[in-house]
Formats: sequence, C-alpha cells, structure tokens
Amino acid sequence: MQYSRKAVLMAVVAVLVVTMMATGCGKKNQGGQGTPEVAVVVMEYEKVPVERELPGRTSAFLVAEVRPQVSGIIKKRLFTEGGDVKAGQSLYQIDPAPYQAAFDNASASLARAEANLPPLRSKAQRYKELVAIKAVSQQEFEDVTAAQMQAEADVKYWKAAVETARINLGYTNVNAPIAGRIGKSSVTVGALATANQPAAFTTIQQLDPVYVDVTQSSQDMLKLQRYMASGTLKGTAVNQAKVKLFLEDGTAYPQEGTLKFSDVTVDPSTGSFILRMVFPNPKGILLPGMYVRALVQQGIAEQAILVPQQGVSRDPKGNPYVLVVDPNSKVEQRMITADHAIGDKWLVTEGLKNGDRVIVEGLQRIRPGIPVKAVPFKPAAAQGDANPKIEPPKPAQPAQPAPKAK
Repeated sequence: MQYSRKAVLMAVVAVLVVTMMATGCGKKNQGGQGTPEVAVVVMEYEKVPVERELPGRTSAFLVAEVRPQVSGIIKKRLFTEGGDVKAGQSLYQIDPAPYQAAFDNASASLARAEANLPPLRSKAQRYKELVAIKAVSQQEFEDVTAAQMQAEADVKYWKAAVETARINLGYTNVNAPIAGRIGKSSVTVGALATANQPAAFTTIQQLDPVYVDVTQSSQDMLKLQRYMASGTLKGTAVNQAKVKLFLEDGTAYPQEGTLKFSDVTVDPSTGSFILRMVFPNPKGILLPGMYVRALVQQGIAEQAILVPQQGVSRDPKGNPYVLVVDPNSKVEQRMITADHAIGDKWLVTEGLKNGDRVIVEGLQRIRPGIPVKAVPFKPAAAQGDANPKIEPPKPAQPAQPAPKAK
C-alpha cells in the first residue's frame, strides 16, 4: 500500500513537471518576436509623360508704341483709354492745316510743270526734223532737247513732292498700327507733337493670344538630352508639345498652350534659358507681367518606374534609397536615382527594374538582411473607412416627475 502511494505521488509530480515545462515553453514562444510583415509594391514598367513645372511670366503677343510722324498741335483724341481698338483706327488728329497747304502748293507746281511739257515736246520734235535738212543749227536742236528733258524732270520732281505732301497730310491722322487693347494716353488735346519723338503717345498690346516665357536650368536640359540619347526618354516635337498653366492663386488656366521654341542662349548669371509658349486668351484672363507656373511636357518615358514617395528614404548624405524584398524574402537596401515627382510618386531612372518588390509599409520594424513576410500594399482608399461611424446623440428625454407619496 505504501509503495502504491509512492507510485501515485511520483506520477502526479511528473505530470506537474511536464505541465509546467509546456506552459513555460508556450510563454516563451508568445514573448518572442516572429517574422515581421511588410507591405510591398511590385514595380512595373509604365509609359508616362515627363513633365516639368517651370516659373514664368506672361507678355503680350504684339506690342506697338504709338508715336507721331509729323509735328503739330493735337486737335482731337479719338479713343477711350483701356478699350479695344482695330488696326488702322484713328487715335489722334494733329492740326492738318500746314500739311494741307503744302499738299496744295505741290499739286499746283506739278500742274504748272505738266503744262510746260507738251509745247517743249512739240518744239523738240520739229527741231529734230529741221536739223536733218540743215534748217536749224545743231546747237539750237540740243538746247530745245535739253529744255524738254528739264521739263520732264520738273514733272517727276513735283510728282514726288505731291506724294510726300500727301503722306505727311495722312500722318496728321495718327492710326493704330495693330489691333489690341490700348493703354492710357500720355498727351492731351492741345499738346505739341514732335515727329519721331522718343516718348510714345500710348501703347497698344495684343492680348489674344499671349506669350508665356518660362525659365529652365541648363542642367535639366543636359539631363534631358542624355536621357533622349540613351533611349530612356522619347522626345516630342517642339511645336506639338502641350503645356498646362497655373495662375498666381494656384488655379488651373482652362486653355491649353503650345511650346513654340527654346532660346539658344543661357543666361550666365542664372544658368537658365527661356522657353516661350503661346496660350489663347479669349476672355482676357492673362495680362502682361502676370506670374504663372507652366507644366511642360518634355518627353515620354516608355519604360518608367514609379515608386510611392512613402517608400523612398534618404541616407545622411541625402541620397535616396529604397528597401526591397529579394527572392529569398530578405530585406535589401537599394540606392536609386529619383528624377522628379509625378503626383505622389517618384520617377526612378536608376536602381530598380521590372518585378522588384519595394517596401512601402512596415519600414520602422525592419533592417537590411532580416527575413520578412511580404504582403501586397493596399492604399488607404482601397482599404475602406476604418473609422466606425459615430451615431449622432439622441435628444435628451424630458425628466419624469417623481411619484407623489401616498
């Protein structure tokens, strides 16, 4: 009986020891850290336009400074400041009286010269016949011929004088050289106008379409040329490149523009050159001198790699890198070349290829070389609203009166 009790006691102790060991092992496994889970995005080649956002200013398509071409007193101003004018429209009237008199004088002199010419022609013709039969001397014939030629020259001279007087008389009407919007007038009625004076009467600007001149660094230009030479980037024709515009307040301009040309000279003080674009401006929204930002399409990347910005980190020197999951499910650090941002992604030109798995979530729990469990990345929009809906508070019920004591 005593031996059976010892056997039972030993069996109970063995069971307790096994149970305690199993419990301890379970707690140890629970307290240990398993393989971390990370969200990855698989890189795929994409065809994306390469765009640059460049600062610039607007300028008028045509600018004409209105100046007088004859001198005189201004009699009338025939336009409204700030309004639209048409090409050839009369703007100012200079006193035409002296120019009308000069025109009349030249016309009269021309008439006199033309009246003297027919008799001299007839006389020269008669002397030509007479000198042939020796009826007049050769000297007399030459004198008459010279008088005829002088009369013909007088007619040409006065014709030119009449034309000059007519032109000057026409210049007393100062007309608009181009169509557009006219500015303020710097002179008033009664002011003295001087021919070809340095100060303009007013300025006319054509505002539909308008030019937009933006600056781009020569370093970017060299980078684009290198990409195009290597085939990474496919260029577009200059006159076919479309441009989007953003105004000073950040709003998008509704009309799309066209890139016309790029300047061939680099400004040595800034290291940049000018790109000129043309934008339609039917409603007059764009005014000369406005600050704008242009989004210029400078080519198409046939095999582009786009990485979410949240997956790109930088080392102490500022060089960008990403963490990728290699074929052995281990973390690998990869240095990359991030060209520029496209939306919420970076355009990567070097360091990644098609099929690479870039880690975008769980970066705080990992380091290069450790094994991880990769799961597909789900953007916040695809995950749905994780926040539970909060029901509006119900209106408070009125307090019930306490029952009266019997």
